[in-house]
Amino acid sequence: MTALYAHDVPYRVIQWATGNVGRAAIEGVLDHPDLELAGCWVHSEDKDGEDVGSILGGEPLGVGASRDVDSVLSIDADCVVYSPIFADPAVITRILESGKNVVTPLGWFYPPAPERQRLDAVCRESGVTLHGTGIHPGGITERFPLVISALSGSISHVRAEEFSDIRTYGAPDVIRDWMLFGKSPEESRTSVMADMLGAGFRQSVHMVADELGFDLDADLRTTHEMAVATAPIESPIGPIMPGLVAAQRFRWEGLVDGEPVVTAAVNWLMGEDDLDPSWSFGPHGPHFEVEVTGDPSCLLTFEKLHPTSVEAGLERNPGVVATAMHLVNAIPYVCEAEPGLLTYLDLPLVAGRAALELGQGRRGR
Repeated sequence: MTALYAHDVPYRVIQWATGNVGRAAIEGVLDHPDLELAGCWVHSEDKDGEDVGSILGGEPLGVGASRDVDSVLSIDADCVVYSPIFADPAVITRILESGKNVVTPLGWFYPPAPERQRLDAVCRESGVTLHGTGIHPGGITERFPLVISALSGSISHVRAEEFSDIRTYGAPDVIRDWMLFGKSPEESRTSVMADMLGAGFRQSVHMVADELGFDLDADLRTTHEMAVATAPIESPIGPIMPGLVAAQRFRWEGLVDGEPVVTAAVNWLMGEDDLDPSWSFGPHGPHFEVEVTGDPSCLLTFEKLHPTSVEAGLERNPGVVATAMHLVNAIPYVCEAEPGLLTYLDLPLVAGRAALELGQGRRGR
């Protein structure tokens, strides 16, 4: 670990976008003893030129936000936390070519060979690293299944699954326009989420399958199920009326001879009441599960990564914060790594840091 603390100064970080994850990432950088906020790119005109502290609703930090890509890329920084709503590969390439490492929750967890080779070459030429991380996909889907798989032999199935209450997700535009909640089942079947989410989850499935040695069939199986409201359900996009989509389930499965051996799934519900068919979070309430079926089998349940109430989730959603912290905590490791597109299989164990008032400061600096 001593190599991580070889610098005499903190790693300088640029935050790319200030949505829910971006804001939480900024807070994480400010609280991390080995990081310093150096700059910020924003999408909207009303944030352009604002102090980042003001964007967060607090005291000024002396760091301005800008919509100008060239201006932000001219900032002296070690790493960019890239977290807009949707990824732009061209922008990722520009950031890497500017000589900055990148951590992102928007993919590149375990990309197909052509994409990995292209970006790996960009990274090596620029002397930087690209690392995809996050929560689901980006951690619970592949990192934790692989860790607990070491407790089992003769593994026949690995499952990573999310059970979330979407009423706690404070992004109404995404819920309405991209997730297509509140639409008819026919409209929701046209959702791009299966492909957009699948771009990440398929990488997760392949990472687990490849590392465990499964010989997958050529194509993964993707399924999309829906439940409709039977009575008006309050939601971040207003009441969801009877007959409209109020719950969705997406599943991506790696198969061997047509049978699932690696499964990644999300269950998004607008609460458990007034749904047809009747769906439930289960006895744990909203949570994540990782299950390895083998000799012996193992089931790991993640709780407290979901808010205790709808109101609490709209104020500060632990799952969003966990996504951001997985990015922030990876930054020192990524900055010290060899150049290239690096996955969990290529980096050492990433750990968090003690609270500032309890920690040792920047060890070895």
